[in-house]
Amino acid sequence: MSKTPITTKADTEHQQLSTLDIELRLLLEAIYLRYSYDFRDYAGASQKRRVVQAIRAFDCHSVSELQSRVLHEPAMFMQLLQYLTIPVSEMFRDPAYFAKLRTEVLPVLSTYPSLKIWVAGCSTGEEVYSLAIMLKEEGLLDRSIIYATDINPQSLDKARKGVFPLDRMQLYTRNYQQAGGKRAFSDYYTAAYHAALFDRSLCDNVTFADHSLATDSVFSETHLISCRNVLIYFNRGLQNRALGLFHDSLCHRGFLGLGSKESMEFSDYGQQFEAIDKRERIFRKR
Repeated sequence: MSKTPITTKADTEHQQLSTLDIELRLLLEAIYLRYSYDFRDYAGASQKRRVVQAIRAFDCHSVSELQSRVLHEPAMFMQLLQYLTIPVSEMFRDPAYFAKLRTEVLPVLSTYPSLKIWVAGCSTGEEVYSLAIMLKEEGLLDRSIIYATDINPQSLDKARKGVFPLDRMQLYTRNYQQAGGKRAFSDYYTAAYHAALFDRSLCDNVTFADHSLATDSVFSETHLISCRNVLIYFNRGLQNRALGLFHDSLCHRGFLGLGSKESMEFSDYGQQFEAIDKRERIFRKR
């Protein structure tokens, strides 16, 4: 007599998890085929967490229901994009990183007649304005071109406007001072209606553009690339692709800045860069 297999709670949870994984892969494939945004090689755990948050926010019962709505409602995809790209940042984030750029990198870059700088994954622009302020104080902004790129058009639009919450200025001021700021931080913005509007001249030489590290190619030779807290959301293959783009874009002996939890050590390009400051994740192309 055959015995009926006993299904345990763990078995049920495993089946549910597997179904979720399948639905998630189908969702990302659908997004790629429908909108040409490629999230298929983003790190699984954090991506799954963000999709689950989106399901709740959009009152969907499953990833499959979310997928159906995304396929048939472009506006829904733009809303989902806000969850998938995590547009969160702050000015002079990790002040020691900016202090090291000021003392170790900018003196070298000042020897070039003109500069091209790429902020990859610029989100809503906080790092772009931070770099522009620092370049201005070091007398380099007028001869610099900054490419600020991201895959989220809403984030790029916010970056172009240069308007940030006024209640964040206390934190930004503290970061700026710790990063070696040379003026009063309030000199760079005008406060009105609970918002801070930054000096438009800071972005006179900034080009904001849509660019995907997952699908697009190199567009210019650069002297400094800053891509911080982006690679942590990629799997190993996509990290190598992005680092390959940076290597190809940088001029001879160009500089690369990564986030505090990111490393070159185990990548395909680890031997093609030397560490200028391991702690602050600043590297130089060999």
